[in-house]
Amino acid sequence: MIWRDNFRIAVGGATSNKLRSLLTMLGVLIGVAAVIILVAVGTGSSQSVQNNIDKLGTNTLTVLTSGRFGGRATTGTQTQTATITLADVRAIQDPTQAPDVQSVSPVVSSTVTATYSGATDTSATVTGSTPSYLTASDDTVEAGSSITSSEVTNRSRVAVIGQTVVSDLFANENPIGQTIQLGSSSFQIVGVLAEKGSTGIQDPNNVVIAPYTAVQDELTGESSSFTELLVQGKSNATLDLAQSEVQTILATANNTTVANLPFTIINEASLLSTASSTSSTFTVLLAAVAAISLLVGGIGVMNIMLVTVTERTREIGIRKAIGAPKSVILAQFLYEAVFLSLLGGIGGVIIGIIGSQFKIAGVVPVIAPYSIFLALGVAVAVGMFFGFYPANRAASLRPIDALRYE
Repeated sequence: MIWRDNFRIAVGGATSNKLRSLLTMLGVLIGVAAVIILVAVGTGSSQSVQNNIDKLGTNTLTVLTSGRFGGRATTGTQTQTATITLADVRAIQDPTQAPDVQSVSPVVSSTVTATYSGATDTSATVTGSTPSYLTASDDTVEAGSSITSSEVTNRSRVAVIGQTVVSDLFANENPIGQTIQLGSSSFQIVGVLAEKGSTGIQDPNNVVIAPYTAVQDELTGESSSFTELLVQGKSNATLDLAQSEVQTILATANNTTVANLPFTIINEASLLSTASSTSSTFTVLLAAVAAISLLVGGIGVMNIMLVTVTERTREIGIRKAIGAPKSVILAQFLYEAVFLSLLGGIGGVIIGIIGSQFKIAGVVPVIAPYSIFLALGVAVAVGMFFGFYPANRAASLRPIDALRYE
């Protein structure tokens, strides 16, 4: 069949000058490998950002006080302190006022020195809250038990500690039931949290979680207000509704409007959406940079095919003189260009997959399957596109001119 003959001639032409063909394929190989590796870096970076945001909590809103805000009075501009009170917490917990809120956890925190047996010590972040805090912040108790509502009510000095605190204070000892000093106060350990991956900001395992009432009694001082709330929505889909409900409740409680609300509300879903959009743009940019390598490889294919046509002008003249139509000559050189691009593309896929197994600039690449097929398809398209002009030039030669060529 004609296509088999053309393929055989194309392979013979490509292998007649192995070094030149290898260098031509190398340009395509580098382009395809670059596309796969850089898209993998972009995808890995995107997943890393998403995982870090997920570790901040599950379907959560973080409400932070912003200090003071203004209010117009007859005697001039006055300010009042923005506060989050227990009454606000109860209002947000009320399903009639906030039907899309799953739980509300008031938070007080302090950084103290944790000591065990008067000898070993470490600096740890103490978070005072309620039992719902662990679920909202995506923490899991690996051993022992969590703090309970009764312990919050009774102001019990109990605590759940993270893995970093365990390794720093209890190298070869079971921490459950032991008593540690947080500053000058004693807390009994009732649970140990499971390992939690780093968010890149601080060590999430270097924590001590205790009833907020006990933390206020012993570490931060009694207060009728909180500086932070962790609000868990019922789902990601309704998190914006939950935010609107929280804003309305807090605006009413502080005699202001939602637009002038003196609180900063961090919406995990919004963070995730923004991060995903940024990461997608970053990935597209990396792919575009890699695509330039493929373009350069395509130009190399065209250059070599033009040289090939020049070298084989007399051969073209002989084939046309014995009756080979223009389409056959065109296909012969197109096959050769695509053959070189395809071999380079396959080599690029192999190198790209191998290269994506290594951490690059602190990012663990994640291969996107579509990038493999896309890069390979583009490599073949590059061969066809950049091979068409030389092939068409060869097919358009007049037999008499080709036979006279020296």
